[in-house]
Amino acid sequence: MANQLARAFFSDIYGGGMKPPNLARHQFLDPAARRFYPDWDLIADMTVDVLRTEAGRNPYDKDLHDLVGELSTRSDAFRTRWGAHNVTRHGTGIKRFHHPVVGNLTLAWEALAMAAEPGLTLTIYTAEPGSPSSEGLNLLASWAATQDTAVASSLRSPTNPPN
Repeated sequence: MANQLARAFFSDIYGGGMKPPNLARHQFLDPAARRFYPDWDLIADMTVDVLRTEAGRNPYDKDLHDLVGELSTRSDAFRTRWGAHNVTRHGTGIKRFHHPVVGNLTLAWEALAMAAEPGLTLTIYTAEPGSPSSEGLNLLASWAATQDTAVASSLRSPTNPPN
């Protein structure tokens, strides 16, 4: 689940036809991920660490097992990292991105475990106030709003006016 800005931020994932959207699958199987993540190797390591941690917590999760199997057979980069058996907890840090609409962004992030939903994590990204990344996120939010308005307008027809 993602809000409007998150869907715009991860537009390659949400708009790429991947159902359901999956960051790990995008990371290792979509060549666009290497442009989106300037520090691709670091992000790839973190993605595998998160998957390995979850596999330890939930060893009988069929969907996770299927995802690891798919990535292992389709990505040498994933298979090598998975085989290393590294597990590091990542809860906060800085990530760099190159968004196709607004360009380079440097964002602080924090992963918050949801106590009411074991296994669910909320990841929050923020930009330094007044920074180029903050301006980029504001531009992206504006762009996302215009995209949603355009889609809503195209769905209206003379026989189905808005309420």
